[in-house]
Amino acid sequence: MPQSRRYLLISLCVLFAVALAWFFLRSTTPVVPEAIKHGYSEALAQARAGQPGAARVLYQQLGRPDLSAKRRIWLLAELPNYPSPQALKLAGTDLQNTSVDVRIAAIKSVVGLVPGGQRSLLLGPLLDDSEQTVRFAAVNALLGLSPDDLGLYFAPLQQAIDAWEQVLKDEPESANTHYQLARLYLHNAELKEAQLALEGTLQLEPGNLPALVMQIEVLDKQGQSDAARQLLAKQLKAQPDSAYLQHALGLWLLHHGQSEFAVLGLSKAVELEPDNKEYRYDLATTLHSEEELEAAQKQLQEIVQRHPADRKARVLLINYWTESGQLQNVQILLAQLEQMNPDDPALQQGL
Repeated sequence: MPQSRRYLLISLCVLFAVALAWFFLRSTTPVVPEAIKHGYSEALAQARAGQPGAARVLYQQLGRPDLSAKRRIWLLAELPNYPSPQALKLAGTDLQNTSVDVRIAAIKSVVGLVPGGQRSLLLGPLLDDSEQTVRFAAVNALLGLSPDDLGLYFAPLQQAIDAWEQVLKDEPESANTHYQLARLYLHNAELKEAQLALEGTLQLEPGNLPALVMQIEVLDKQGQSDAARQLLAKQLKAQPDSAYLQHALGLWLLHHGQSEFAVLGLSKAVELEPDNKEYRYDLATTLHSEEELEAAQKQLQEIVQRHPADRKARVLLINYWTESGQLQNVQILLAQLEQMNPDDPALQQGL
């Protein structure tokens, strides 16, 4: 066979193979309807506002194979307010996403969707992820879980913690590296090491409030409650208008069995940062423990008013209203929840 004909035959074979591959890929890649393609912004807005149909459009968008990593990350942040088997499947799929940032966002989403005791089965495999930042995000998500909760992943988590500890020690000294080390030491109940790391953080960054509050926790765990109380009082005297410190005071008092006084600190935190839903939620649960049911309900109503998508507050308000026999209010909230997400487990459990 002449050489020119041989080259022509080879070229035709290559073209045929390329065409076949293109046809195969096209036939196996789902076609996204135009309406869904152009519905991203609306879906995100619906999810954030807790509007009817929010879960459906959120799931639709997360199911798109053509969605950019940035857009997927924004949607994953909203997913914990719309739990269901489908939501968990979508978050689980993105734990394997090719984008490192998407995998990290999916880890955070799973933390919001799954109680601590069940989380390790989903996130444990990521302790062996090829990317260091993903491995450490998985460590962050599993810190604080008990050995029983961690199950088979107890040893892998300890190995990942040891690896992260070494990385932090090798990095240039900074307030953040000391703080992260303190968190790892605290998880391992290495309290003296945690105390030293926090002192290092505060030497470099005296105004680091999370480090100050963690230092109070470490002192408490070492049986130095008086020293913890004095440190907290000193900081509050210096920064009486710090909502973060007022909230910390409330939680500290709550931890020490002084819930009636804890209400004062938590109320002050809410007064200083009225839009902080976590502060308001903690105030509501503390008021409820003090049998101030109506006041607790009002705090939860305020959260739902300011943050309509907040499922945690909505479900707790349903429970509190059920407890006080306000069944008409219960039916209204249940109907809204069903419109937002008909597959919500709270509805399936017959709240």
